[in-house]
Amino acid sequence: MVQTISNTIDNTSKKLSIQVSLNGLSFCTVDTNNQVTAIEQENFGIRLTPEQVLDKIKYTFDRNENLKESFTTIEVIHQNDLYTIVPKPLFNETLLKDYLKFNVKVLDNDFITYDELDQHDLVTVYIPYTNINNFFFDTFGSFTYKHTNTILINTLLTKEKNSESITVFVNMNSIVFDLIVINKGHLILSNTFNYETKEDFLYYLMYTTEQLNLNPEEFKLVFLGDITKNSDFHNIAYKYIRNVGFGNRSQESKFASNIMRVEPHQHFVLLSHF
Repeated sequence: MVQTISNTIDNTSKKLSIQVSLNGLSFCTVDTNNQVTAIEQENFGIRLTPEQVLDKIKYTFDRNENLKESFTTIEVIHQNDLYTIVPKPLFNETLLKDYLKFNVKVLDNDFITYDELDQHDLVTVYIPYTNINNFFFDTFGSFTYKHTNTILINTLLTKEKNSESITVFVNMNSIVFDLIVINKGHLILSNTFNYETKEDFLYYLMYTTEQLNLNPEEFKLVFLGDITKNSDFHNIAYKYIRNVGFGNRSQESKFASNIMRVEPHQHFVLLSHF
């Protein structure tokens, strides 16, 4: 299931994908040849409110020339920890609040929706930022939206479908990271953690893998997202885990000649479906 809000939209040739969280904003534009024509990222440094994030988005759209065009396709990716993953055989559309209430503080006026990962018999139940969705509806008239972990899990399970090993994926973002564990092509765990220091990061990583009885001498740790190959997070993980590396997208992204290429593990969610 792809969430779609429709009205009218101009016919042009470019696609826009924008990833929104309380601590940052990133976007890319893609032409008809699936060539990336712009890619940008802003880390806020602190956790903002949804209202403050919307102000940031409005400011960016007012001043960034790459966002002043019309787009045939617009996708908003909501990145937050207000989600859970439900096996499809156990999913009931009338129980959305029940799925979330054990892990997320759900308010009476919260809008809850879901994405279906049909190929993998999973459903992401989550709370999107409705004020941000409303802005995109008012501005563009038509767009789709998904949760970050819908794209992340779908991409990783597809990549790992023939694997015979256990892999722990860490999708890094400023102040939060997603932890995905896949064993022989099957999802074992998906969770999101807030952190401030590399020691926070290591604690959550090692505690989770210990609870799953994973041997740090055997499983592979793969970094994705906003992290460099000489970062403190990579270095501290390497002290305790034997196999540490960086992931890559299913297919190499094509970049326009004036665009600086990014590492294959960076902007993993934003670029995975182009």
